[in-house]
Amino acid sequence: MKNKIITVLSIIIIIQSFFLIKLLKTGIKPKPLKQEASQAQKQTRPAEETPDETPPEKARDQEKRIKIAIIIDDWGYNIKNLDILQTMRYPITLSILPNLAYSRRIDQEAHDLGFETMLHLPLEPHKSKNMALEKNTIMTTMTDKEIISILKNALENIPHAKGVSNHQGSKATGDQRVIKTIFKILKEKDLFFVDSLTSKSVCAKVASEFNMKFAARSVFLDNQLNEKYIENQMWILVKKAKSSGNAIGIGHDRRPTLEVLSRIMPSIAENEGVEFVFASELTR
Repeated sequence: MKNKIITVLSIIIIIQSFFLIKLLKTGIKPKPLKQEASQAQKQTRPAEETPDETPPEKARDQEKRIKIAIIIDDWGYNIKNLDILQTMRYPITLSILPNLAYSRRIDQEAHDLGFETMLHLPLEPHKSKNMALEKNTIMTTMTDKEIISILKNALENIPHAKGVSNHQGSKATGDQRVIKTIFKILKEKDLFFVDSLTSKSVCAKVASEFNMKFAARSVFLDNQLNEKYIENQMWILVKKAKSSGNAIGIGHDRRPTLEVLSRIMPSIAENEGVEFVFASELTR
C-alpha cells in the first residue's frame, strides 16, 4: 500500500514538472502581460486625448492686450468728487497738486482705496505774467537749489506718489537745466515722470539720458467740459491705443469727466479688448 502511494505521488510530480517546463519554454506570464498591455495603451494614447499645456481660456488671457492709463489732474482744491472713486471699477491715477487744502487727504484716501497717486508739479508756462500760477511754481529763473527745495517739499506733501507729472510747464519743460535738476531727484527716488506735453518738450530726451521711467500723454480728454466731447475723446484714445499698443489719456478733477469715465470704461474694457492700468505700468 505504501509503495502504491509513493508511485502515485511520483507520477503527479512528474506531470506537474512537465507542464511547468512547458510553461517556462513558452514564456507565458499572464499577470505581467496585462500590465505591459496597459502601459502600451498609455503610450499609444492619441495626442488629442492629452490635455494642452495651457487651456484655451488661459491662453487667450495671456495674449498681449491693449493697455490704457487714465490720469486725472488737478486734485487738491476740494473733495467733492472723491465719492466717485468709491464706485470706480477700473484703475485711474490721481495727479495731485501739492500743498493745497485737501492735497494730503486726497493722497491718503485714494491710496486707501487702491488707486495710484502722482505729484502734479507746478512748472512755469509761457506767458506766465498773464496767468494765475500755483504757489511755489518752479520757474526757469530759479537756482538748482531752489528747484530742489520746492520739489522735495512737494513730494513730502504727497507721500504716496509713485511718480510726477507737470502742471502747465510749457516753458520749464523746454529748459534742459530745469528738467535735469528735477529728474536727478526723481531718479534717486525711483519715481517716474509723465509729460503732459503742453508744448515742445525736452523731457523724453532727458529721461532717456537718465535712464528713468517715462511716458507722455496721448490725448487730453476734457478740453471741452461737455460729456459728448469727453466720450468722443475716449474713443480717440482707444483708437490710438489699438494703433500703438497703449495710450495715456489725461482729464481733470471735474464731475462730468469722472461721470463719463465711470460710465464708459466698463464698456470699453469688455468690448474693445482694452485693459485699463495705472500710469506707472505704461512708463518705460
